[in-house]
Amino acid sequence: MSRITRKVRADLPETLHPLWDKMETYGDFADQAGVMAHRLPIFEHSWRQLTQLADEAVLSKRYLELAIVTVSLLNKCDYCVAHHTPKLSVQGISAEGAQHLLDYQDHPELDAVDKLVVEYAIAVTNNWSRTRDEIFARLKAHFTEAQIVELTWRTALCGAFNRFNDILQVEHAEPAVADRTVAAE
Repeated sequence: MSRITRKVRADLPETLHPLWDKMETYGDFADQAGVMAHRLPIFEHSWRQLTQLADEAVLSKRYLELAIVTVSLLNKCDYCVAHHTPKLSVQGISAEGAQHLLDYQDHPELDAVDKLVVEYAIAVTNNWSRTRDEIFARLKAHFTEAQIVELTWRTALCGAFNRFNDILQVEHAEPAVADRTVAAE
């Protein structure tokens, strides 16, 4: 059971209702957002940033979801794995394949760039202070600097969300079918 009660759209000031509505188009995250809504600046800034990044889409959803699921597997965040595995499935990685991302080197569903993204997500999560320039040379062969910045930010931010969700025991329902539709867009 969640350690913090979940707020709903009606609990928010009317000025934040449009952001709540936009958050709902991002995926089935009302449970997490409802816990965040106990502190409106956290809800507002987190979801405004996430929805704006999604609107601008400088980074492929496939790479973003690979990074998010990788970090969530490393941190053992059931909430994020449950919510992002269906989004990764839309991007061509099976649910079983998603569960084995940490074994990326011989992963049959990943191409070379996918493997690089998983390797980088592991580095951001576990080896940030020991990561060498070599991986950035490989990243720059496939990504712009803006994409590398976003990939890094979203990977690190996912780690923060993992901790938030786990320590507060944010409950998660089965991801909705609509969640899969949104991820395909």
